[in-house]
Amino acid sequence: MTDKVQYSDADLAEFKTIIEERIAQAEHDLELYQKAYRNDGNNGTEDTAPQFKSYDDGSDVMSKERNAQLAIRQERFIRDLKMALVRIENKTYGICRETGKLIRKERLKLVPHTTLSIDAKNNRK
Repeated sequence: MTDKVQYSDADLAEFKTIIEERIAQAEHDLELYQKAYRNDGNNGTEDTAPQFKSYDDGSDVMSKERNAQLAIRQERFIRDLKMALVRIENKTYGICRETGKLIRKERLKLVPHTTLSIDAKNNRK
């Protein structure tokens, strides 16, 4: 017999709660990153003063680029978490996509969007 093992409905509900909390926090963080690189709080007059700020300007550009990169990474994280919710609805959540075995609960609690068990991840290296 090749019965697929899966988590119980109670376990899946617990994981769903964890993931929904992570999504809420990630969306909040994303909003902060986006505001930081868009200068949403800036009224546009900061650069009109005749000051020599070349170092500050370079630093501001680097900071905006870094925040944009963080925002992109956060968007991917949110997408992966939402895909995990789809797997919960399909009752395939927590099943390693390479081995077909259950991923340990501890790993799923730490990395709820994972699709690989530790063994499968280590075998990829």
